[in-house]
Amino acid sequence: MPTKKQYLKKRPVCKVTFRLDAKSAGKASSASLAGDFNGWRPAPMERLKSGDFKAVVDLSPGRHYEYRFVVDGGRWINDPEADRYVPGPYGDENCVAVT
Repeated sequence: MPTKKQYLKKRPVCKVTFRLDAKSAGKASSASLAGDFNGWRPAPMERLKSGDFKAVVDLSPGRHYEYRFVVDGGRWINDPEADRYVPGPYGDENCVAVT
């Protein structure tokens, strides 16, 4: 399922639902979301009955945010549903969410 974005009318916020599907997560027992919006500190994601993981984050609209998923506390993976990708500082790519 692609990343979902909901723009709130009463305040300038975009609620972004990041979702890591079970196939991409493999047999992971946990997943976290890390990005420039949280200082790249992995924040735990909720595990759904389907085996997918999700996290909802309030972000400012009109910006680009870099992020990645962290599986089982150490394996960094990309979101196959990201809006786009940019080169990361460690020779890999970061995902980008455009709000």
